Amino acid sequence: MSGTCERSGLGRPRLHLRRADSTNERARELAAGGAPHGTLVTATEQTAGRGRQGRRWSAPAGSALLMSLVLRWPPPPRSLELLPLAAAVAVCDVAVEDARIKWPNDIVLDAPAGLAKLAGILIEGRPQERWAVLGIGLNVAVELEQLPAEVRARAATLGRPRREIEPTLQRLLQALARRLAEPAQATLEAWRARDALRGHDIAWASGRGRAEGIDGAGRLIVALAGGGRATLEAGEVHLQVSRGESATREAG
Repeated sequence: MSGTCERSGLGRPRLHLRRADSTNERARELAAGGAPHGTLVTATEQTAGRGRQGRRWSAPAGSALLMSLVLRWPPPPRSLELLPLAAAVAVCDVAVEDARIKWPNDIVLDAPAGLAKLAGILIEGRPQERWAVLGIGLNVAVELEQLPAEVRARAATLGRPRREIEPTLQRLLQALARRLAEPAQATLEAWRARDALRGHDIAWASGRGRAEGIDGAGRLIVALAGGGRATLEAGEVHLQVSRGESATREAG
């Protein structure tokens, strides 16, 4: 395993690894050691990439954008609750026009079998120490036929050449800088315009209902099947969409 470092600006210093277990794990170590806001860890390949709820994020070497950013407060000037939403909107900014967000921050495209996952976001950190690690995996050049059969039907890709991974990273860093600095209301409006769940029937551990968007804190609003409304937020919420898809949210 070898790495290179670059300095200054959002996404710098940068540590790039040809092969890593998890960019989030490396970024967490750097953050705990005092790495500055904006420190970036990228990898060509991950052997133990993590998604939310402990799921594994995997892609053939050199085919996906794999990155983790150290974020400290201040900046960015926003609450941790809206960070997943801002990151999701930034990914959509650099993906494709029809990219949508499955609450709170899975980036998806429509596919014959339902919603197919294009990118995932995992945020970990120590809010009491005013830092978080923002991990993003984006299928830039993944060839779906190379994925395991059980993953292929639920995965999506931008289908771009591998040489586009680095330019996509640079565009994503610029989009993140914009979205992390914008007013909360702008983030919420942009997220709502990409909402993939609104109007769909969903079920979770303690109820069923219809998704009706998000409130000002980024919580999912649900019209309950038996009447009334609820908001879903703290801890892990497991959603089962009517088409059999799932989404989870992890609290800070």
